[in-house]
Order: sequence, then C-alpha cells, then structure tokens
Amino acid sequence: MLGKEFRKKFDAEANNFHKASIKQDYLLFMEKMDSIENVALTGALLKTKNLEDLDKLKLLNKTLPAETSLSPSVIIDKAADYPGGINELRKEVADLFYLGGVYSESKTVKANIAFIVERDGRITNVQAEGENFTFNRQAEIAVYSISQKFSPAIINGNPIRYRFKLPLTMNIE
Repeated sequence: MLGKEFRKKFDAEANNFHKASIKQDYLLFMEKMDSIENVALTGALLKTKNLEDLDKLKLLNKTLPAETSLSPSVIIDKAADYPGGINELRKEVADLFYLGGVYSESKTVKANIAFIVERDGRITNVQAEGENFTFNRQAEIAVYSISQKFSPAIINGNPIRYRFKLPLTMNIE
C-alpha cells in the first residue's frame, strides 16, 4: 500500500530532481520500517527468552516427574517433525530471516540452532551457536517466528519433549 502511494506521487511528479527526492524518501522510509520491525522482533525474542528462564526457575522449585529422567538409550518411536519436512522448515526459516540485522565481514555465516519441540508441538528454548552474534540472534528470531507447529516425538504412543537441531548456513552478498 505504501509502495503504491509513493509510486503515485513519483509518477505524478514532472521534475526529475523532485522524482529523485521522492525515491530517496521511499528508500529511507522502507529502511526505517525494516529497522522498526527488527527491533520489535528482537524485543519479542527477549521477552520469550525471559519467560522461558522464569519457567525454568519455577520447575527447579518443584520436584520433577519420573518421566523427565529418561535414559539416553530410549528408543523413540517417532521423532519430532515439521509439516512438509526439514526442507520446508529450512525454507520457512530462510523466508523469516532478516539479513539486514546481520553484520558480518565474511560472506558465509553459520550457526547450529537447537530448540525443544514440546509435547504440543510448540518451539521453546531456541539457542543458536555460531561465530557471528548478530546472525545467531536473527536465526533465533526466525525460528521463534515459525508459523506452524511441529508434530511431537512419540515414545510408547505418548508425545514427549524432543531436542531438535538445525544447522544453518547463509551466504551474504
């Protein structure tokens, strides 16, 4: 909608100097909108992480049920899965990723993203580890922003919490 309004104003202007000024205003405006959106997403990430940390503290004060102390040798009937598979998950993360918030000297940046798929398919405790801090934060925001829920992992017919790992590599041009 904003693009159409700027386009109308641009097309109606006869003076080339004023047209260049309108175009510059549009580009500056869109850059600021991207920045505002990124600040909002970063705020949402911080709020989510703080709430998760508070939940962890509450859990520490309670006794943990026996089912949370599963041995590492438990055989999982079905691993957690994203609708459409891993390639669909990668595509959605790439589409949600805000490259404008990444500052990097190198052209290729990598992170390993780990998160928990809860029993109801929600994503919690997203943590990205890699050499580039800004890339890691943007990766966390993108994963938290995924629109669909996972199908949970299953053991003995019961949904369980599942630690999911997603390596992520992007080429910045």
